[in-house]
Amino acid sequence: MDSDADDGRGGGLGRNLTYGLLDHLGRQIVTGAFETTPFPTEAELSEQHGVSRSVTREAVKMLTAKGLLTARPRQGTSVQPVASWNLFDADVLRWLLERKFSVDLLAQFNQLRAAIEPAAAALAAEAADARALALIEAGFARMEAADRGEDDGLDADIAFHLAILRASGNPFFMQFRELVATALRTSIRFTNRIVGRTADLAAHGAVKEAICARDPARAQQAMAAIIGDVMSLIAEQRAG
Repeated sequence: MDSDADDGRGGGLGRNLTYGLLDHLGRQIVTGAFETTPFPTEAELSEQHGVSRSVTREAVKMLTAKGLLTARPRQGTSVQPVASWNLFDADVLRWLLERKFSVDLLAQFNQLRAAIEPAAAALAAEAADARALALIEAGFARMEAADRGEDDGLDADIAFHLAILRASGNPFFMQFRELVATALRTSIRFTNRIVGRTADLAAHGAVKEAICARDPARAQQAMAAIIGDVMSLIAEQRAG
């Protein structure tokens, strides 16, 4: 019987064999393991990892859906170029950022943030209802608590920014939440390592206050300033 639970096969892949194989192969693809060698057949993968053909087939199907693989009749399965990868997929983002750190990739993430988050903050100032404003207030309160050592600074910062995306009322912006969360997680670690501190409370407070005051222009400028500070640090690292 083909089971996705760990029955002793697939050592090292965890309890969910399909996702374990997906994660393992995804990391290999993103780090270039198949740049000079062909991608294995399903039979070879099953043999190498000690899993059933159905587990292998499902993992390959998921990697194909993420744009990392393509299957062609009589040509087998091959790795797609980076331009074909779904960079909005949470797994692909994580694999990209878990490989060797790239300041260029971080800059690209923040360029996209600069196009999304200031606009979302302006929309939030116009459209946020009481519940959405309360979530922004709660996110900022968590950041204040983190500054006192009473909460996790990284999680609190991310919660604040995601609350603003939700408050925008634009469902398209909400589709960027995984991307923004991943970019933030990496950016915050990067900036904290450089400046030796947690998030700038005053800068984030300015965003919150502008949204609560229903001032779209000020909210947009305040959010742009936060991302601009990150971009300045990245530029300094590139120059250095």
